[in-house]
Amino acid sequence: MTPGFSIGPIDDLDAVLALNAANVAETSPLDEPALRALLDQSFLATAVIGQDGLAAFLIALDQDATYASPNFGWFRARYPRFVYVDRIVTAPAQRGRGIARALYESLFARAAAAGHGRVACEVNRVPPNPGSDAFHAALGFDEVGTAEIHGGLKTVRYLLRGAAR
Repeated sequence: MTPGFSIGPIDDLDAVLALNAANVAETSPLDEPALRALLDQSFLATAVIGQDGLAAFLIALDQDATYASPNFGWFRARYPRFVYVDRIVTAPAQRGRGIARALYESLFARAAAAGHGRVACEVNRVPPNPGSDAFHAALGFDEVGTAEIHGGLKTVRYLLRGAAR
């Protein structure tokens, strides 16, 4: 990761909500009560701060979370233990600096220390997100399923990195 950035807890909810809203096509809508609920039950919720403020954030949950997301539910129905990346967002001006990779490396280390052999996420197929597809493939994620969600408005690819696919 480029010098001048630091990784720490998510403190600025307004900045997270704004960055999420600017990337809602790749993630999903998020309001303050939903964000607080995610943070309260997160396995890891971390932010990268640079000179200009929030550069990126990651929120991940483990299998014990009470989360009504159809994507989280898909993994929960198939795997007894996992860490699920609900969202990772990098500000467009900060992309290509290794920030998202640093967030994932932090997550992988924490998951391994907690005995989790699987890290799961989903990436949009419709609308397409080729940058995220390439990024996750480079990190060792493999496709383990697909689904149409939100009444067919989105199609997602379910990705898994780790043991016993």
